[in-house]
Amino acid sequence: MKRAKVGLLLLAVSAFLGRAQSSQDGKDSWTDPSTGLTWAARDNGKDVSWGGGVKYCRSLRFGGYSDWRLATLDELKGIYDENANSPGRAGKKAVTWHVKGNLFLTGYQWSSNYRSDDRGRNSGYSWYFDFNDGRSSNQPSGFPYSSSFRRALCVRGK
Repeated sequence: MKRAKVGLLLLAVSAFLGRAQSSQDGKDSWTDPSTGLTWAARDNGKDVSWGGGVKYCRSLRFGGYSDWRLATLDELKGIYDENANSPGRAGKKAVTWHVKGNLFLTGYQWSSNYRSDDRGRNSGYSWYFDFNDGRSSNQPSGFPYSSSFRRALCVRGK
């Protein structure tokens, strides 16, 4: 009986570690062992407005799931690690991003958070996170503002 329990425990641990390493193995996603959130292994790969990023994540279908969403600013901050060096791109140039899970990024990542105006409506300023410098910023998004270098990194869970 003890052997069966130990065997099940080892199986569970190896399954968990395999899931946590999946993006490094070329799979679709990575599950953060500290939060349980599952992240798409790559961002959308091209300039996208904040609204376009929200739509991209909502319409994403892979890994057998359809409940992907744009991450909150706190969730993005949670996967920043100044000691991590994950390969990625910035335009046509190879760069290194400080993001856990070896996620492949190609720009700054939109968050689902936006700054509200005095009536509680979207002010046109949405928060994004820079995994190079480890800081967030809010800039206008959508027409007539630029969405240059802004991407959508999708997450699921919680």
